[in-house]
Amino acid sequence: MGVVSVPAEVTVILLDIEGTTTPIAFVKDTLFPYIKENVKEYLQTHWDEEECQEDVRLLRKQAEEDAHLDGAVPIPVASGDAVDDLQQMIQAVVDNVDWQMSHDRKTTALKQLQGHMWKAAFTAGLMKAEFFSDVVPAVKRWREAGMKVYIYSSGSVEAQKLLFGHSTEGDILELIDGHFDTKIGHKVESESYRKIADSIGCLTNNILFLTDVTLEASAAEEADVHVAVVVRPGNAGLTDDEKTYYNLITSFSELYLPST
Repeated sequence: MGVVSVPAEVTVILLDIEGTTTPIAFVKDTLFPYIKENVKEYLQTHWDEEECQEDVRLLRKQAEEDAHLDGAVPIPVASGDAVDDLQQMIQAVVDNVDWQMSHDRKTTALKQLQGHMWKAAFTAGLMKAEFFSDVVPAVKRWREAGMKVYIYSSGSVEAQKLLFGHSTEGDILELIDGHFDTKIGHKVESESYRKIADSIGCLTNNILFLTDVTLEASAAEEADVHVAVVVRPGNAGLTDDEKTYYNLITSFSELYLPST
């Protein structure tokens, strides 16, 4: 590890979030526990709102599709006594969310509810997103050098904007030129990176992708995207072959732009 020179043809830097700009510990120890600890209170507070009802409808539909899975939790519809029904439904949603999260599910229904809960928490100032200390200074430096900076994360674009809009560094959304999530394709599929280049309006070899996940780095390389693998505290370890093969950085400050 050391200084990695950015190829002269690169005009776009594409960033992963978890384990790259943001500590995995923040996601694992703050974001996800917040959902489990607060989902019941959130549902009781927001139950009558259309957004919450739509979240519950999606979760119920997902629960029906999951009915064949071991331990899946169904979500009943209202029937008799309104008060008992309501508490029963809320508890079923809580149990369903708990079951999905304990199995690391990535369903749209779960992501949507989580996104709405995080939005309420960030907006109320209950939570601020953490970024590694080298991230904001580096992004500012890249932009001054004429680079475009985009985000590509499996978290929804809405959730990404929450993180960058409510961070320990303040609102840093203006430093980002655009956001991509798995709607454009999965991060381990090379076609996703071609679609991102098309969307930005550049060639794939004009992009440098920074990620902590070598499967993603490999998919990006297949599409002729330049990559560097980010090694941060708490990230998964790399094999000796991966350490030899990939350009590795432990901080964004280790990227050297020829123009600077």
